[in-house]
Amino acid sequence: MPELSASHRLRIGRYAERNRIYLLTANTLKREPVFRDYTLGRLVVHQFKQAQDQGFADTLAFVVMPDHFHWLIQLQKGSLGQLMCQTKSLSARAINESSGKTGSLWQQGFHDRALRREECLVRMARYVVSNPLRAGLVGRFGDYPLWDAVWL
Repeated sequence: MPELSASHRLRIGRYAERNRIYLLTANTLKREPVFRDYTLGRLVVHQFKQAQDQGFADTLAFVVMPDHFHWLIQLQKGSLGQLMCQTKSLSARAINESSGKTGSLWQQGFHDRALRREECLVRMARYVVSNPLRAGLVGRFGDYPLWDAVWL
């Protein structure tokens, strides 16, 4: 059997269920710290909001780190693959246009994790929004500009 690429292995066993809560993660190509420029990170945040406005997913929490994002969602329609393909494609287009660059922005594929219990939700949301603090990007929770959570 041929060896599968990392992005193909991520798809094995992937199942998207409406109203289920997922943590989605995507990395920039070669882990380039594109979103050190917060204005470019805001373009990713805009795509999260667009997905919600279009009824694909309810955003519960997110953080856009310099080289990746974590997005805690409740899926409403479509598949995780469709949601991430649209989000990554539209954000890449907007970022390339804004920065004058061309080519790929994101690594292929994405990581997803379905949450199983309600208590996992609060723990996962805390993990997501405290990422900049753990990474040493800020000294105080809330000082980082590219995050949000419905509870705060």
